[in-house]
Formats: sequence, structure tokens, C-alpha cells
Amino acid sequence: MNVSDSTPPAPLAERFSRIDGSALREILALTARPGVISFAGGLPAPELFDAGALQESFAAALGRPHQSLQYSTTDGDPDLREAIAARYAARGFRVDAGELLVTSGSQQALSLAATALLDEGDVALVEDPGYLAALQCFTFAGARTVPVATDDDGILPDALEETVRRERPKLLYLVPNFQNPTGRTLPADRRRAIAALAARYGFWIVEDDPYGELRYDGTPLPPVAAEPAAADRTILLGSLSKIMAPGLRLGWLHAPEAALSACATAKQSADLHTSTVAQAAAAAYLTRYDLDAHVAKMRGVYAERRDAMLAGLPAALPVGSTWNRPDGGMFIWARLPEDRDATTLLRRAVDQDVAFVPGAPFYAGEPDRATLRLSFTSYPPAEIDEGLARLAKAASA
Repeated sequence: MNVSDSTPPAPLAERFSRIDGSALREILALTARPGVISFAGGLPAPELFDAGALQESFAAALGRPHQSLQYSTTDGDPDLREAIAARYAARGFRVDAGELLVTSGSQQALSLAATALLDEGDVALVEDPGYLAALQCFTFAGARTVPVATDDDGILPDALEETVRRERPKLLYLVPNFQNPTGRTLPADRRRAIAALAARYGFWIVEDDPYGELRYDGTPLPPVAAEPAAADRTILLGSLSKIMAPGLRLGWLHAPEAALSACATAKQSADLHTSTVAQAAAAAYLTRYDLDAHVAKMRGVYAERRDAMLAGLPAALPVGSTWNRPDGGMFIWARLPEDRDATTLLRRAVDQDVAFVPGAPFYAGEPDRATLRLSFTSYPPAEIDEGLARLAKAASA
């Protein structure tokens, strides 16, 4: 048969037509050029990885090859789940290890929650702006993603109630601590109000907390999942990526029994279980080493880097720009004057070998094109200063 006479293959699944990740992929490709100081990615500082201790932990795991190199249960390593439960208990939130499902990063946990909760045409509410991968995940699941208005403290309960009454959503997705992309933290009174609204109207809460332990100022707040009104309707996502190493690809979810079972079934069909050896190594690390001391070291370094970026922004951004001062996490959210477009500034910035992420892709609603996200964790203060000096040249061009 002549190849030119063959019938083209069947098209890809229709769901892919609903996903547009091309704009951000193009932006990140620009920022990956050698020599670019990139404030674009939300990456932990690699020099802070506890590589020696992790190497020893993997050696300990491989010392038991019949366990660490074999197939395992979908739920996850029992020792690791016990260690995660203990870390929650130390922060005042008591969970049972049996209520945890270990996942391949918290991104998989989010995907499993979407699979467990969303049917085609359901409504998923999100903060506006919000985490881009969540917008893509819910769209991929066939849901209609609807934004909820926010202010400098995060989601507005009154706006949430109005949107819930209008849209009758299946779930609300939140990043309450040092949110991506804005770095905002949801106050305690709003957490209680959101929990009460979930109880009143019957929607689920998917609470994503990858940054919660990276607090530099203020007092830690209990998760929304700890609110009695939300306890039976919240799926809480966590991760070791930001506090140990993202290459481990270890996350988890905590959920009520029915949702936990559904997520475990979805995971079983997706990958059977998360890497056995990575789980065993993480469990060994948490048993043998002091992760709290390591995280405290990270917090000290990151706080210094945040302060360096905040000190340099007045000279780096155009007059009339504004930005926040996050209490933790990895991101500063800035806004240029009304007549400026952050994507246009990015093109000029890349010419100066510096980069950031424009804010527009993070909006489920009408984007604010003057906004941008800057990550401060990847570079020491001297390089942050140099990057901001380059940004100042781009902004004045």
C-alpha cells in the first residue's frame, strides 16, 4: 500500500482542544536560555537540597530491596503515612495515617481529586487569579471553571456565596497559604466563612497546601480542613517537593472515607502506586533526620531572598507599579501602571537576560494584563540584585 494513499489516524481526544498551555510553555522556553536570570519558575533552591542525607536515606531504603524495589499497595508506604500524620499533628491538625493517600506529587493528588469529584459539565470554582495547572486540570476533566473574585487577602466570602448561588458548583479549589501566583494568605475568618458556605451549600473544597511550611513572618493558620464545618467535605493536598526535593515526586491527599476510596481507585488505574523506593527513602529520612531543622534553614535563606527582591523592586519596575509583601512561600505579585502590558515587558526583559511570568495566564476570568509573578527563591541576593538591574533596563526601554 502506498503511504500517500493511507487514511490519516483518528483525531486526538476532544478534551485536548479545551486545553491551551502553549502561551506559558512559550514563555518558559524563552526563560530557559543560558545566562538568563529567571524569576519565572517556582523552583526550590537546589543548593539547599539535603542531598547527603537523602543519599543515605536511599541507601537505607535499598538495604531492604525485597520491600523497596517491589510492587506496593496503592495507599502508600505505611511508615511514610505515619510520618506525614505526625507532622500534621505537630502543627495542631490530627489526622489518621489511614486517611492519607500517597501520590506522585501533589499535582497527581489534584488530578485524582478532579477525577473523583467532577463529571462532564460540573462547575469548579477557582480563585482569580489562581494556580494555572488547576485551571488546566479541571478543564481537562470536562468541568466548567468559574472564577471567584479576590482581594489582597484572597477569596472574598461574599463574592463566593454569590457565585455559589448562581453556579451551583461541585467544588472550590483553594491555595490558602502563600498562594500561587499571588503569594497571598487567606485569613482565619475567611477560612471559617468558606467552610460554613461549603456546609450550607454542599460543595467540596480542594485545599492545596504545598507552601504552608515556608512561612517567614506571622503565625501559622490551621487548614480549612481543620474547620468542623468542612471536615467531611475537604480534600487536603500536601507535598514534599518544596521542603525536601521536587525530584522525589512525593505528595499526598487527606480526604473523607468515600472521597479517599474514589481517589485510590483512580490512582490504581493510573499508576498502581507511587515509587516504592522513593517512599521508603522519604520515610527513612523522616525517621533519621530533622526535617524541621532543614526547613528552618530554608526559611531563613528564602526570607533573605524575599527581602532582597522587595528592596530592589522600586528601582526595577516603572513608577506607579505596586506589589505585595508575602509572609511566606515563593512568589511576589506585582502590577504595572494601567498603560503597561506585562507580556510586552517580558519580551524586553528577555533581551536583557532576565525573566518573569506575566499574570494573564493565571486568570480564569478576564485577565489583568498589567500583572506579573516574580519568584525569589532560586537566586542569592547578589544575583537577585543583578536580575532586577536588568529588569530596570527593560522597563525603561
